[in-house]
Amino acid sequence: MSIDGIGGGAMSVDRVMALRAQILERNQALSRASDGAGVNAPNTIGGTSPAQPASFAQSMSDALNSVNAGQQRAADLSASYERGETIDIAKVMLARQEASVGFEATMQVRNKLLSAYKDIMSMPV
Repeated sequence: MSIDGIGGGAMSVDRVMALRAQILERNQALSRASDGAGVNAPNTIGGTSPAQPASFAQSMSDALNSVNAGQQRAADLSASYERGETIDIAKVMLARQEASVGFEATMQVRNKLLSAYKDIMSMPV
């Protein structure tokens, strides 16, 4: 299976997934670096104690904030492009697609949570 690119070439799904994995790894490395997590960090082997896992509510809040930030960035880039500022149209379209994918993923998570809630509420006690 292949995806036709804009330039007329084809990119395999495996290649896209490999690129996605590389991007995720780099994002994790950058977030660890920006958080100051180095060799002496508490959640590493040489540290003093493991880090506490984030709560579900905090994880959801962070995810929603991230989606909102992506939508705001896309809106800002679109507005700048519409005003005639020198912004690459590909950058605008990429930001809009990222915002759209983030929103769709959020809606799917919401739908799954609502479905699970309904299933739990309909269980006999």
